[in-house]
Amino acid sequence: MAVRRFNPSAWSTVAAAAGIAATLALGYWQVGRAHEKAELMAARAAASKRAPIQLGQTPVEAAAVEEQRVQARGRFDTRGMVLLDNRVRSGFAGYEVIMPLALEGGDMHVLVDRGWVRGTGDRARLPPIDTPAGEVLVEGLAVVPGRRIYELSDVQPEGPVWQNLTIERYRSRKSFALQPIMIQQTNDVGDGLVRDWPTPTRSIDVHRSYAVQWFALSVLIASMYVWFALRRDSAQP
Repeated sequence: MAVRRFNPSAWSTVAAAAGIAATLALGYWQVGRAHEKAELMAARAAASKRAPIQLGQTPVEAAAVEEQRVQARGRFDTRGMVLLDNRVRSGFAGYEVIMPLALEGGDMHVLVDRGWVRGTGDRARLPPIDTPAGEVLVEGLAVVPGRRIYELSDVQPEGPVWQNLTIERYRSRKSFALQPIMIQQTNDVGDGLVRDWPTPTRSIDVHRSYAVQWFALSVLIASMYVWFALRRDSAQP
């Protein structure tokens, strides 16, 4: 009677080891991303119970205020407006409206992500942006933009439409004294912009789902490796 014996080839061993290592690494990376998002949600929940930080003329430390609730009072300067391209909401393409807020009492500004506006459908025609006149109070979340930018080109943006934004890039293109953070605005000032900001909660389950898929693929590779390595030995009685 023929029996199976474990006799893998060298190439299948190398291929299986590489596949298992890669899928395990990707699975653990997704687990790590889910853990990061969970910690971020916990930090935001804790920050929501504290009074907002008041931004003024004194520069703040980005690390000290990031993910904290902040308030700033000043006037929007439309000359420094940037529209971040290819931002999609509910299946519609549009822009996020970035504008410097001149803080009261001096020359310091802070960038504000005022919200999302739907595009016109014509790349040559930008949507109208309603900007409050006079002094406004802006409330929101302090963020450091551009932490996870991946670009295929280092060509500097021209005009008001940019693909991505960092504080350093903005400073190099615009002549504003800036706080090292940007406010992701949450309060309504009657400008019609959409501020349905994505939260980490939405992606935690996605990361966990991807992790399960990568781990399952790792198990499948290992199972297939063992299955095909078990060869019949016709010499056995």
